[in-house]
Amino acid sequence: MTTTETTAETTAETTAGPTAGPTTAGPTTAAVRAVGTAHVRVEGRDKVTGAARYAGEVPFAGLAHGWLALSTVARGRIRAIDTDAVLAMPGVLAVLHHGNAPHLETDYVGLLGTRPDPTCAVFQHDRVPHLGWPVALVVAETPEQAREAAEALVVDYEPQPHDVDFTAGHPDSYPLDGHMPAVTDKGDLEAELAASAAVLDAEYTTPEEHHNPMEPHAATARWDDGVLELIDSNQGTTWVVSELANLFSLDPASLRVRSEHVGGGFGSKGVRAHQVAAVMAATALQRPVRVVLTRRQMFTLAGHRSPTVQRIRLGADADGRLRALDHRSLSRTSTVYEFVEPSAGVARVMYDADAHHTENRVVRLDVPSPTWMRAPGEAPGSFALEAALDELAEKCGVDPIELRLRNEPDRGPVSGLPFAGRNLRACFEEGARRFGWAGRDPRPGVRRDGRRLLGTGTAAASFGVGAGPSTATITAEADGGFTVRIAAADIGTGARTALTLVAADALDVPPDRVRVRIGDSAFGPAMIAGGSMGTRSWAWAVTAAARDLRERLVPGMEIPAQGITVRSDTTEAVAALAQKERHSFGAQFAEVAVDPATGEVRVRRMLGIFAAGRIVNPLTARGQLTGGMIWGISMALHEEAARDAFFGGPVGADLAGYHVATHADIPPIEADWVDDPDPDDPVGIKGLGEIGIVGAAAAVANAVWHATGVRHRSLPIRPDRVLTAGRGA
Repeated sequence: MTTTETTAETTAETTAGPTAGPTTAGPTTAAVRAVGTAHVRVEGRDKVTGAARYAGEVPFAGLAHGWLALSTVARGRIRAIDTDAVLAMPGVLAVLHHGNAPHLETDYVGLLGTRPDPTCAVFQHDRVPHLGWPVALVVAETPEQAREAAEALVVDYEPQPHDVDFTAGHPDSYPLDGHMPAVTDKGDLEAELAASAAVLDAEYTTPEEHHNPMEPHAATARWDDGVLELIDSNQGTTWVVSELANLFSLDPASLRVRSEHVGGGFGSKGVRAHQVAAVMAATALQRPVRVVLTRRQMFTLAGHRSPTVQRIRLGADADGRLRALDHRSLSRTSTVYEFVEPSAGVARVMYDADAHHTENRVVRLDVPSPTWMRAPGEAPGSFALEAALDELAEKCGVDPIELRLRNEPDRGPVSGLPFAGRNLRACFEEGARRFGWAGRDPRPGVRRDGRRLLGTGTAAASFGVGAGPSTATITAEADGGFTVRIAAADIGTGARTALTLVAADALDVPPDRVRVRIGDSAFGPAMIAGGSMGTRSWAWAVTAAARDLRERLVPGMEIPAQGITVRSDTTEAVAALAQKERHSFGAQFAEVAVDPATGEVRVRRMLGIFAAGRIVNPLTARGQLTGGMIWGISMALHEEAARDAFFGGPVGADLAGYHVATHADIPPIEADWVDDPDPDDPVGIKGLGEIGIVGAAAAVANAVWHATGVRHRSLPIRPDRVLTAGRGA
């Protein structure tokens, strides 16, 4: 559905504007098509010069600052909170807690089809479900005063026994549906395993991991003439408006959320405690209130990836063709909210077998709620599955790439739906050629460079393709330019630039005649930046609006001063899309050097070849893919959050204690793609924000086996684990 209107709308964002142009309508044929050519970010200059303001930097008159006080016990109840002494401290304006905070509504189904995480429903009761639970918000004139007061706040607890011990044999685990069914099953698994010539039965583990985007979470709330405005760092203003309206029982029309620049999200920037607390405080004080999380607080309040224990059983004929595939994953959730890390889901797409079983289970523990994290399910699941495929290839004496290609399914192994393109074979063929796979000696532990052992490994990757309904408006301006307004979120992916190129081609004008404004809920509902669906969903809406605007404009017609605006809504079009298995695919390759004396593992080179549909901007696309691959290296060798069993909290909750890959850890990385058209898809974009991390850790782990002859089934592959395994312990 589209509507046409004239408008004189003004907004806050002006990151890129059109050059001066004619006042008459009509696109002009661009000399070069914009989509598919490399373009620097349209907001790049603003970011490197500091002109781009993030959520914690936007100035407000009369701004107050809130600081969250977090629980120091891992489970229990609050007996009392002594606020008198804190309220007497300099600059302190208020202390919000369960005894005086407004009631929040939590009995609803949100925008994403799930009930809200009660972690964001702060100050509603005296229970403490985990260490670091928000127990109060101290508001003061300066952030320094608020922090000092929050640290001085005395809270009396009634501690209770807690359990944070995550083990494979935990007796209280149960299957849990998430965005996919908990269990899928076909065929006689035990019979096919018994009839198999080669059988693998192995357990793989991944640790607790944390997002740590470069920009900490921040939100400023204020009331302005009956409208609640939130300046926030989030992955979708439409999402935040919906959740806050439900929580506070507000009319969505009375809320406006703006998120102009976001310094990373990776699944963590939805609706969190700090936003809700900021709204509470702004309502109570009737002045703007800003709440910013510290890096240490983010380890508790921003969500994390659950650890997993995954058991995989594979049965195959002597030539490596699968007869049985059994992938079972256990993750943990909190006692206040059920969230599942669906690691077994990747097996439902990648490989078929006569008997096929997958299962995602959880166990409730006294920990913060896990949440979405880049490639949720696929990242840890692909490590286990692709390592297991490598082990099976060794048992069968078949090349790892050949074994994967022999098990390429014709249709979805579980869904039975046809694939809307499955170019995994092309990825492996191109990757093997460029990586030099044909010259690889398959024997482990035979290549050396001095004292270091060398090895190469590979893994397959997939990530689902989806789209969400979105609206967009495009205005033909009197100066000859075009203004696109859409509530998209650029979380570092280059979405602004991609949408500028998409709009330019759809309007048949050069990109410098297009201005894209995003990150404002006032622009109408739009898909969030998540699940690699953002650019695909937004581009669909922008293209539809551009098409209708071109039909509206007549060459030579004079544009009124207020412009001519067309609005699109893709709700019906998205619903009408044919049901198929839609995925991006990829092949990952890695070479490692292992020092047997120190246990140090170094990745020497890495190559990823992907089939990800139409590539809008090769420059930012390559950055997204290599960024994911770098994260995969970090996942394989470095990242691991330890949780203290006695205190119940994370150990070393900062970037000194939580190790991530640094520049010195990263080798030359190459990412490229193969042609991947889908003639039945009106958009052609498949998404690549998450596919880069999928399979990357498995490729590194498989390379470590090839270098040393020792399998590592637990991440990260730390030097101590390499040394212990090398000694046969």
